[in-house]
Amino acid sequence: MFRGKLAKEAMFYALDSVKDLVLCRLCPHYCRIKGGEIGKCRVRGRQGKELISLNYGECASYCLDPIEKKPLYHFYPGSHIFSLGSVGCNFSCEFCQNWNIAQQFESVNTTSITPENVLEIMEKRVPEEHRLGAAYTYNEPTVWYEFVYDTSRLLHAKGFKNVLVTNGFINAEPLEKILPYIDAMNIDVKSFTRKFYQKYCDGSLKPVMRTVEMAASQCHVELTTLIIPDLNDSPQEIEGLVDWIAGINREIPLHLSRYFPSYRMTKEATPEKILEKAREIALQKLRYVYTGNLFGSDYASTYCPECNDLLIKRTGFAISNEGIDDKFGCRRCGEKIAIKGKIIE
Repeated sequence: MFRGKLAKEAMFYALDSVKDLVLCRLCPHYCRIKGGEIGKCRVRGRQGKELISLNYGECASYCLDPIEKKPLYHFYPGSHIFSLGSVGCNFSCEFCQNWNIAQQFESVNTTSITPENVLEIMEKRVPEEHRLGAAYTYNEPTVWYEFVYDTSRLLHAKGFKNVLVTNGFINAEPLEKILPYIDAMNIDVKSFTRKFYQKYCDGSLKPVMRTVEMAASQCHVELTTLIIPDLNDSPQEIEGLVDWIAGINREIPLHLSRYFPSYRMTKEATPEKILEKAREIALQKLRYVYTGNLFGSDYASTYCPECNDLLIKRTGFAISNEGIDDKFGCRRCGEKIAIKGKIIE
């Protein structure tokens, strides 16, 4: 069993003394954990009558990343953010991109850090021009909940931003508790069918939809869907996804990302024409739609949703402001553009 040096009592659990079980209430799996066992995420385990956050403060990876890498295109464009992640995940996606720290992490070397360590890094080691805040990413940050909660509160109090890059599979109560300290989220909507989530992720769609709806009312939200051929790429499914997003807010940016074989899934990469078709469908109702992992394409750039003028040119993670004024309006037609935070070139 993985157990970090800083492991501590978890939040959101209940003890069933009659059946001698601990019920984890962090995510919709509601794992019932016997003595000495762990939950599906493999980083929350039973010790005596307590549930323990086994990965508290255990950092598997950290880096100063472009904000566009999260991906967040409408949140402080051109900035950098201190990014860190741990181990574990409450999904078991067959196409996992970071499977070595999310799925098979038992031999991963981690560094023990405290929230105060993160603050010190932000204040003393990150260059001043890049001190936007912290992004909790790489693995699933909600299974690192206690550490992310403690750190985000501390950074928030010091004026830094907090970003979650998440699968959105979390219960309403813990989400509601942490949202006041979160400034932006990129949430994976892996498919818009229950069957896909059950078969390929060992999860469910409805809790993810609830997370998106709750988060969109309180912080900046962008969504990502990895398009996999024959599994979640039908025009009908894309239309359903887009209708739902538009019903929340048609200005939520949607990132449609090209699948490449990874982890246990060996299907061939998604043909570019499928991404282009999905983008065409999405643009009928959403104002900002991007494609990722589509090399040589200009579909990562931001265009005015009214006059189609080029606003932000993106080449890799580098950006240039081509058409947005200092009030976040299109210089050509004056249309207000949904961007939060200063554009940094």
